Amino acid sequence: MNKIFFGTILLLLCSFCAPAQTKPDDSTKTSKRHTKKIDFNVMPYINYNRTLDFMFGAIPMMMYKVNKADTISPKSLSGISAIYTTNKSYFIATFNKWYFNEDKWRAQVFLATGNQNAQYFVDDIDVPDFYNYDTKTNIVNFSLQRKVIKALYAGIGYSYSHYDTKYQDDVQPASTTHTNGLQLIMLYDTRDAVYYPTKGDKIKLRWLTYPTWFGNDANANKILSEYDKYFPMRNGTDVLAARFSGKFGLGNIAFEQQVTIGNQDIRGYSEGKYRGDGLMDLQAEYRYNFSKKMGLVGFAGIATIYGSDTSSFNWKLYPGAGVGYRYRAFKTEKFNVGLDAAIGKGDWGLYFRIGEAF
Repeated sequence: MNKIFFGTILLLLCSFCAPAQTKPDDSTKTSKRHTKKIDFNVMPYINYNRTLDFMFGAIPMMMYKVNKADTISPKSLSGISAIYTTNKSYFIATFNKWYFNEDKWRAQVFLATGNQNAQYFVDDIDVPDFYNYDTKTNIVNFSLQRKVIKALYAGIGYSYSHYDTKYQDDVQPASTTHTNGLQLIMLYDTRDAVYYPTKGDKIKLRWLTYPTWFGNDANANKILSEYDKYFPMRNGTDVLAARFSGKFGLGNIAFEQQVTIGNQDIRGYSEGKYRGDGLMDLQAEYRYNFSKKMGLVGFAGIATIYGSDTSSFNWKLYPGAGVGYRYRAFKTEKFNVGLDAAIGKGDWGLYFRIGEAF
């Protein structure tokens, strides 16, 4: 999912999700009950972010089996997100994760449109400071993976993005950028569950290329790597999760394609100050479940960036730490939503979570 959209989903949970409904089995006329084929919830939100100000929105989501006879595939997830902020930004997106054919195939589709009024730090002008920018965005992202051997998947993907960006006080000329990206994916997945793993490993490597022959203005490449590991604690009641992430931009990386420290890559940074062509981070999180429906998390990590327009930001260490609350959103599946609060180096942030941080 694209950073421009998901960097904005830092929202406060206003109400808990309703449990899936059940009904009598009319065919047997017994007292046995079964859950609906689709578990559906609508979550309203309100939050405050240092960049986007107050945010209001709603996210309806549903979980379901693509084939109800398939007992091996995890449940699929689909949802729509609509968010408006008091600094006049807005975002509308739909997200889908599909698992089918006994988990031999996995697919994801993400569509988004929005207008983001944000800021970034500029130091190579007479008055170094944060300057606002406005980006109108349209995004299409699709990927498909096939199991090759046990626990190993290979896949392809395609992404299209269109950006119209204007900068405050003309610190940079206005720009229109569109990108067409091709993606190769390798995934090694031994987790015991995709939405709330308690043990196992997830290793994901992606190569994204933006060649000129595919309609791009300049050649660029990205290598995205993730290694997540999970350890059961307290006889399997709790989880200790650890993560390494590396995002490496190569070639002519557009401003909108750059990465910033924050959100999934070290919580505690919401100003968008530390931006560059690449980023690496290490983090760990303890997930304490004090009931079947609720839990707490504590986390800490450290990150670094390179390729920043502010050279003094490159290869420095940026720590972040915080705590969070979790609530089980669906009755029939261990899938959490929640809120994290974190502090970083001269910064802080609130983060609404759909699923776990990693």
